[in-house]
Amino acid sequence: MVNWIGYTKALHLIFMVSWFAGLFYMVRLFVYHAESEKNHGELAFVFQKQYLLMQSRLWYIISWPSLVLTLLFGSITLFSKQYYYLLHEPYMHVKLGFVFLLVIYHIICHKIHLDQKKGVSLYTGIQMRVWNEVATLFLVIITFVIVLRDQLDGFYGTIGFILFGISLFLGIRLYKRLRKE
Repeated sequence: MVNWIGYTKALHLIFMVSWFAGLFYMVRLFVYHAESEKNHGELAFVFQKQYLLMQSRLWYIISWPSLVLTLLFGSITLFSKQYYYLLHEPYMHVKLGFVFLLVIYHIICHKIHLDQKKGVSLYTGIQMRVWNEVATLFLVIITFVIVLRDQLDGFYGTIGFILFGISLFLGIRLYKRLRKE
């Protein structure tokens, strides 16, 4: 007999990787768009047009479908007889909470994309670089919550994630200083 749940788990992971790849690259395109006037001067509009085209293709061909398929295959797996008991596990509540926040992050990215298409840039390149690291935080947190499950002490896990976030933001500031020099 075929174990279909194994396939849904694998597809869940594959589309999760695609979703994160789309989010990481999308926000990089936001950075390039935000910095195009500074970097390209009079040719900025040409680059911005290209960045918007790349954003649209990435967003509607990879990112949104990957989000939907990640949630679909994750739900099929979670609500199967084999894994339904996980809904009662505290770590699964934490994971699902962060997945919910990740979906909100995705929706905010969608709004930023639509704003840039309208010619409205509300954020600087540095702000977009910081925004890019938020996806990294989600990836790290969700991965550690799932892998460590019951081993993850709430207090030490929270301290670790905060320290990881601080180190990411310090790295961004260092990068900004090095670029200026």
